Amino acid sequence: MYDRAVALSVLLLASPAFAQDAAPPADAAQRARILSEIQELRGRLESLEAELGRTPGQAAPAPAATAAAPAAEPTIAAQKPANSGNHTMELYGFAQADVVQDFDRVDPSWDATLRPSKIPTTKGQFGSDGQSIVSVRQSRLGAVARGELGGKDYEAKFEFDLYGVGVDAGQTTFRLRHAYGRWGPILAGQTNSLFMDGDLFPNTIDYWGPTGMVFVRTPQLRYTFVNNGGWTVAAALELPSNDIDAGALRLIDPDLATNIKGDEELPDLTAMVRYDGDWGHVQLSGIARKVGFDTVGTVDNEPTGSEFGWGLMLGTVFKWELATFRIGGVYGQGIASYMNDGGMDLAPKAELVPAPPPLPPLNQLLEAKAVPLWGVTAYVDLQWTPQLSSSFGYSRTEVDNTNFQTGDSYHAGDYASGNLLWSPVDRVLTGAEFLWGKRTDNDGDSGEDKRLQFTVKVSFSSKDVWGQ
Repeated sequence: MYDRAVALSVLLLASPAFAQDAAPPADAAQRARILSEIQELRGRLESLEAELGRTPGQAAPAPAATAAAPAAEPTIAAQKPANSGNHTMELYGFAQADVVQDFDRVDPSWDATLRPSKIPTTKGQFGSDGQSIVSVRQSRLGAVARGELGGKDYEAKFEFDLYGVGVDAGQTTFRLRHAYGRWGPILAGQTNSLFMDGDLFPNTIDYWGPTGMVFVRTPQLRYTFVNNGGWTVAAALELPSNDIDAGALRLIDPDLATNIKGDEELPDLTAMVRYDGDWGHVQLSGIARKVGFDTVGTVDNEPTGSEFGWGLMLGTVFKWELATFRIGGVYGQGIASYMNDGGMDLAPKAELVPAPPPLPPLNQLLEAKAVPLWGVTAYVDLQWTPQLSSSFGYSRTEVDNTNFQTGDSYHAGDYASGNLLWSPVDRVLTGAEFLWGKRTDNDGDSGEDKRLQFTVKVSFSSKDVWGQ
């Protein structure tokens, strides 16, 4: 039997009008009222069919071969988990090959990128000029999960590339970039420092990038106080790391200089205020830290001491037609560990003693100083067409060296680059970039490097497969 007709009959029989008028209608008025009732019931039936996902008049699906579960209470396995459907996960990354022709020379452990601090100021220190480098160290893999838990959004990210640093410098090996979890305003793990504005990094294909900007990823515990209306206000406790320069102490007592180590008693405190608009953003960040040192293998680890370190960073990114400008400046004392390249946090300073010999003991002549430093970066990214783009700019870091640092101590670094990049299709990028860098030492000696880099990069995302 046609189920639509059955359903309509049931509804009709249940209607009060039909019950009252089961006998043949006596007059035209009663017939009109019954026809109106039938039309109303037909409309209700079509609404029910629409809710069930069936087109009007469509037959009901055939019953399942097995018995249906009781309709009273669903089993535990059938119950929908809380927040289900609110979670996504993406696997992403890229494979990248860089071909570099270096016209001068840098430290071989860092030849796949240009860091001014790794340029020699003594000719031939690392061998003859002119080197060819092929590297896949920039290749990257990451995974990020997002969703909602307990009424708050969350994000968890794990990401690494293959650019070895530290004891792995010069190696193509695992290097952790991000490993953090965020739930609502709370973030814990390793990611960009709050003292840093990552959006200042230009569209370069060189790995390390501009020398004069704050750039470090570090383990931290962060809390975001404001995140609405374009405003973001946050603070964090971050892992401290001190770069200590023993200076001329190496010439007087090499063993003592070798045993002076960084003393990291307290976490670094960072804070950030940022405003985002359609035109771009502006960000002000600050840091306060205790920069300490002590000596290994001596009585009470003497000499020991610490200095107050601080810094301010102001950056902006603003868009104007085809151009995106990225401009930032930073100044502080004892903040070199947070810079993209170059400098030192702490160095010895000698007190001037006009009296003739005998001189006071060395520990009375010297004191530690949080070394002042400033940096600037100014770049413009140009989107000529949807496929063609360029990036041009300059960056510099300069240290105010103490009077007890040696002549070969790092004083300043300069960095400039320009490129032309082509993206023929989504997720494919290629192009060439010219780079120039210069290092200047405390005594005025300097060295330069010029190089040409060609890159092919193919990106991927699980969204292309799973559509999340």
